Amino acid sequence: MTESWVNSAERIGADLHLELSGPGGRRAALTRALREAVRGGRLAPGTRLPPYRSLAADLGVARNTVADAYAELVAEGWLTARQGSGTRVAERAEPLRDTVRTPVEAPSRAGPVHDLRQGAPDASAFPRAAWAASYRRALQAAPNEAFGPGDPAGRPELRETLTEYLARARGVRTEPDRIVICSGFAHALRLLFGRGVQDGPGAGGVLRGPLGVEAYGLGFHRELLAAAGVRTVPLPLDKHGARVDALGRERAVLLTPAHQFPTGGPLHPERRAAVIGWARARGAVVLEDDYDGEFRYDRRPVGALQGLDPERVIHIGSVSKSLSPALRLGWMVLPRRYVEPVLAAKGEREGWASVPDQLALADFVACGSYDRHVRRMRQRYRRRRDRLLAALAAQAPHIEVAGIAAGLHAVLRLPPGTERSTVRAAVWRGVALDGLAAFRHPRSPTDAGDGLVVGYAAPAEHAYGAALEALCGVLPPG
Repeated sequence: MTESWVNSAERIGADLHLELSGPGGRRAALTRALREAVRGGRLAPGTRLPPYRSLAADLGVARNTVADAYAELVAEGWLTARQGSGTRVAERAEPLRDTVRTPVEAPSRAGPVHDLRQGAPDASAFPRAAWAASYRRALQAAPNEAFGPGDPAGRPELRETLTEYLARARGVRTEPDRIVICSGFAHALRLLFGRGVQDGPGAGGVLRGPLGVEAYGLGFHRELLAAAGVRTVPLPLDKHGARVDALGRERAVLLTPAHQFPTGGPLHPERRAAVIGWARARGAVVLEDDYDGEFRYDRRPVGALQGLDPERVIHIGSVSKSLSPALRLGWMVLPRRYVEPVLAAKGEREGWASVPDQLALADFVACGSYDRHVRRMRQRYRRRRDRLLAALAAQAPHIEVAGIAAGLHAVLRLPPGTERSTVRAAVWRGVALDGLAAFRHPRSPTDAGDGLVVGYAAPAEHAYGAALEALCGVLPPG
């Protein structure tokens, strides 16, 4: 056993006794010792810990050893770190519990330790310097009229840039005057369907119901549509995507053809052609949610469905996954007959996206920074996905993984009857994730079985290993 007294009274107010012992090397020993000091109450909430260099010198370990131990404990919620304030013991009403290595009796009050929910990109990877440079250039070059009332369609600079980018990267066929800027996918749905719509236009609605939707999808979107009075009709799913042959008298259909959410996989080419044929025959329209279209790993790029018939498809995209949901920037590529009705529905300027942000995004795309960022993130997320697969292969080889060729999440197939208990166990361990059943339409004709939808993009890099360890610890045995 190795014992060390950290003589840091001038920094934390008292000597700190740590026992560095046990398996796993010096970093693991230091992490355990600090965790036990917090849990046992010897380090009170708010206590400032010594700087990396000082503690490393006192303990005779490398500075990186201390830095890594602090980072792991910050990720677990035991410590907090803020610039100018140093590293401190997290403010808690009671000592923390070890939610990474041992089960807890109740969920942490401070929220999950490990966030493996789908849909969130790596917030730490936002390209701050490149975005700031685009913002400065855009503001300097902007004409004075850009800061006036403006155009509800969005800034022409962004619509022109998106016309070129979407044609090049996604195979979209359009012109700037057929693009309307919005604040994201949910905003697009509100503009298209309005509120108080009962299977017909009204209260700002542009499209009519009933609306065909995939059997599995975001409940938030279903709730938004239900609040607008739109009846949704779930379509069966199989390994080739939505069964569009089940479409009947619906007036529109909402699909995620690039990467079905959440089960994964692109819409089969024959079905892509079939849904366009259905729309032409019915005088209907296809809403294309370009979900995860830019993040693919083990397959060729899938072009936008809109390219097959620009007058029968509304293509909807955003930067929520590729850059940040905080930007609140998205777009609709519309058939010409819908442009004026959508602009009329958009109406008051309070619903418009920020003009400076639109100008900055136009520059960010035009100068190549967006392409470089997407390529960099594609590589990072692929490494994250591969680490998830390696951890499962080593610790839970009986778990089948699906939907991994693209996107920011994977679906873990579970033994029948184990989904609810596994999600509950994850909560106790401080792991936030979603069960597959949460995405199933209430009237779904498809039952994809028990499973977990695990996002691998959001955790900080230094905390990802601990998140995978915690995940594997709650999976049912083989």
